[in-house]
Amino acid sequence: MDSIFQYNKPVTGKQFLGRKTELRAFANLLGQGENVAIYEPPKTGRRSLVQQGFFFMKGSGQRFETVQLTLLDVRTLSDFALRLAGSVVRTLGSGPADYARAVQELLAGTHFVFDRERYDNLDEVVSAGGALDDGDLRAAYLLPYRVGRQHGDRRYVVIDEFQNVMLTEDGDRACQILEDVFKTLPEDLSGCASYVFLGSQVNAMHDIFGVKRYFWRRVERVRLAPIDTKEILEYVVRGFLATGKVIDRDLLLGVCRLFRDNIWYINHFSAICDSLTRGYIMEPTLNDALSCLIAVHEGRFVATMNDLTTFQVSLLRAILEGHKRFSSAEVIKHYGLNSSANVRRLKDALCKKEIVTFDEDDNPVLLDPLFEYWVRKYYFNMNFE
Repeated sequence: MDSIFQYNKPVTGKQFLGRKTELRAFANLLGQGENVAIYEPPKTGRRSLVQQGFFFMKGSGQRFETVQLTLLDVRTLSDFALRLAGSVVRTLGSGPADYARAVQELLAGTHFVFDRERYDNLDEVVSAGGALDDGDLRAAYLLPYRVGRQHGDRRYVVIDEFQNVMLTEDGDRACQILEDVFKTLPEDLSGCASYVFLGSQVNAMHDIFGVKRYFWRRVERVRLAPIDTKEILEYVVRGFLATGKVIDRDLLLGVCRLFRDNIWYINHFSAICDSLTRGYIMEPTLNDALSCLIAVHEGRFVATMNDLTTFQVSLLRAILEGHKRFSSAEVIKHYGLNSSANVRRLKDALCKKEIVTFDEDDNPVLLDPLFEYWVRKYYFNMNFE
């Protein structure tokens, strides 16, 4: 039986909170044939928004099929091309005969093949019949457009953890080829498919879409705003009432502030509270639940800090103590940061490790609210306001 407070999978329907503006933007962009990018910190609702968006679009009568794949374990361009082509082909049938026919018809002239032995042993519907090249990658990119035209509907290709394309031997080339596909897309294929790029590493995705500016004006970013605190309060109160429990709204407001309205953390926290008591949820229960939640995540927090150099730890402390002018002589001297050039390197390192991001005004923001709480209280022994 599913818990009242879902945190183990993307949510849709009644458990999908807020984000009405983002939902409409996502659905409208895809409906107009645009490509979309959504990159936010882990567990902030990217996949829930996409699933709810598709649910909404289906309900409005739109005809389309989705292709979903992840680059989490992809480290070569060959793997990427095979993953993409295979994910598209897998939507075209239910058995080896269907897959063999689809590869033969839609990927003729490429190095992609259907290998019955690899299908039987590895469940692989598209294999490499030779070394894959740029032409094969281009064919994989074009495949959803061709399928959409053939079937008279649209194909929406959702690529999760897209930033990992840069972990391949030549991620820039992969992006350049896709950008060229967008630029030179034949008229008869236009509108037959769209790409949705998801990423949990904010700075890595920003490097692709914002710094290097790949797909400029050909991919629209949908930003996720925080869910309204009042809506979260109502949702959690209703959830507890459904199980016969009551929580003080002021205490719950403190929980929302602690987690910066991150609904995933709040759901996980609420589920723990729900398991710890049978009646009125008091402050000691909240403290116990917070200790349990920290125990779950503390291992990765410790590993994160152990991975930092002494200089990086010092800069992180300066951030937590409210400094913004890190290159000032006073801050450099107080925290032992050596020089302004070193400060730039340290900021870049913390960004690459996806601990901190910097907004348009160059103000630092820690990406994980629970990590911020833990590192303040347990690592630096600072007060958490």
